[in-house]
Amino acid sequence: MVEIKGTIDELRILLGNLSDTAVTVTETVEEVKEVVKKKRRKLSDWQRYIKNRSNHIKFKSGKRKGQLDLAKMSKAFKRGRNK
Repeated sequence: MVEIKGTIDELRILLGNLSDTAVTVTETVEEVKEVVKKKRRKLSDWQRYIKNRSNHIKFKSGKRKGQLDLAKMSKAFKRGRNK
């Protein structure tokens, strides 16, 4: 730990005005975030098919009742693409 002694004015000269520094850092971070924003990738055909609720095929009974039956959905998706 370092101990610094002096008047408030002397400390401000030594350390600089911290509030201005914090504002500058915040502005810089925001500028960097704007530049770095990534472009989202386009969804694949399968992902778009899954996203559409009308294409959902669910198990009707058994322990997986109510869950998506991805095997049947896959078959329907593949059949639908061969038009």
